[in-house]
Amino acid sequence: MALIIPLRGIAPKIGKDCFLAENATIVGDVVIGEGCSIWFNTVLRGDVNSIRIGDRVNIQDGSVLHTLYQKSTIEIGNDVSIGHNVTLHGCKIKDLALIGMGAVVMDDAEVGEGALVAAGSVVLSRTKIGAHELWGGAPAKFIKMVEPDKAREMNQKIARNYLMYSQWYDEPQDNAVPAGEE
Repeated sequence: MALIIPLRGIAPKIGKDCFLAENATIVGDVVIGEGCSIWFNTVLRGDVNSIRIGDRVNIQDGSVLHTLYQKSTIEIGNDVSIGHNVTLHGCKIKDLALIGMGAVVMDDAEVGEGALVAAGSVVLSRTKIGAHELWGGAPAKFIKMVEPDKAREMNQKIARNYLMYSQWYDEPQDNAVPAGEE
């Protein structure tokens, strides 16, 4: 079971049908919507300010979400994919956005609806990424527009896939082969 820690009188709230990896850590003022998956070694630290996550969001392995005390919060919309080893710090991610593996999105940055942040990118504080824009690099810069229908299709597919993957962990694992008996 995930490590869920109430802090300063506030307990995390987890929506229905969510998968929380057994070594995910969720602390304090965190609200997670329905049908979400929080993967292995992910940390959601709502200790100094709030983290709000919509429905059907997948936050993949090794990601860290945190905020600034009394200054920034995290708000994530619906059908959002946060790739492996992403750092989100006090930012807003709108519906159907995708944040690529290893990206960093800093305080008061906003990622618009259906936008994509390329793997390894660094989105600096107060950057505003518009709807359906692809940004990449360090620091991240505008690359091109993304077709809204393609972005929606891709991000909804990823969200559905991660929901499917999470359901595998509910299945009995009777088929494990003991070491040396492959």
